[in-house]
Amino acid sequence: MDTGTHFKRITLLVRDIEESLKIYRDILGFTLESVKDSDDDSYSYPVFRLPQVAKVRFATLNSPDQIRTIGFTEVKGVELPRYDGPIMTASVIRVSEIEQAMAKIISLGLEHTELKIDESESSGQFKEQSFIDFDGHLIVVYELIA
Repeated sequence: MDTGTHFKRITLLVRDIEESLKIYRDILGFTLESVKDSDDDSYSYPVFRLPQVAKVRFATLNSPDQIRTIGFTEVKGVELPRYDGPIMTASVIRVSEIEQAMAKIISLGLEHTELKIDESESSGQFKEQSFIDFDGHLIVVYELIA
């Protein structure tokens, strides 16, 4: 039996799973666990406040040290909103070659910040940079510096 708090995954609403895989699988290094069509009574409808006219598919991706780390809920048939105000959430992901990963992200035309070098007492020195994915999700990537 599981005990205690455990963060299972983040699930992102996306317009197109294949387009999202260009970032999360092909650049950031996650592996695709599964993709499946959702049932008409899927829990995604009430949780994400989706109208029943939406067609929904679900995918999960693994990181090297955790299964089903990220979920995608693909929504077709309804417009997903875009928000231009302050960003409410960020996913923070460690990568091994931040400059190479971000060069690929930038080549996709995605909005991004400049590379920053920072330091913390617990992590030491690290590089970090952020971008907005195809669906408006803020992603912060970082690389530890030896």
